[in-house]
Parts: sequence; C-alpha cells; structure tokens
Amino acid sequence: MGVIENFEAMLEQGQDNAMLRYGLGNAYLGEGRAEEAIPHLAKATEHDPNYSAAWKAWGQALVDAARPEEAVAVFDRGIAAADERGDRQAAKEMQVFRKRAARAAGVE
Repeated sequence: MGVIENFEAMLEQGQDNAMLRYGLGNAYLGEGRAEEAIPHLAKATEHDPNYSAAWKAWGQALVDAARPEEAVAVFDRGIAAADERGDRQAAKEMQVFRKRAARAAGVE
C-alpha cells in the first residue's frame, strides 16, 4: 500500500486533521495530481487556518492545475496567515509564487 492509499485509509477510518489532509494533498501534488490535491489542501487550512505549508501547497496545486486566479487569492490568504504566525520564510516564498501566479493570470 502506498502513501496515498495509507492516508486515504486513515480518512475512511474517521481520522481527519490538518496534518493528514496536508500529507495527502502533498502526496497527490508530488505525483502530479494537482486537481486531486486541491480539496485536501483546502481542508487542511480549514482545520488550521494558520498552517503556512498547507496554504503554500494549496496555491502551488492551483497553479499546477492551471487555475492561477484562484492561486493568487490563496497565496494572499496564506501570506496573511504566515505573517500572523511570524513565519517569515513561508510568507516570502508565497510572495514569489504569488507574483508568478498573478503574471500567469494577467493580474498584478
């Protein structure tokens, strides 16, 4: 059983938290399955609105899924969450990714 299958089995058993959703979303993203990653990463941020890594991965999944306008909005929210936590590195990374997504979306 692979990583994704293990995470999916945990969800089916009723386990559901930010770390599990982030891990599952990140695993899908790592396999190039961005559309499948998106709902799990979104759910991770619902469980923990200050989870910087989940915001960053969610934005990246949206970019990979050719949804740059949505990615810009997610990165904006992720940057705010990272700033609130004092996670300066994550905020800086998301600012870079946001600029790229904004260019792809034709907005600045």
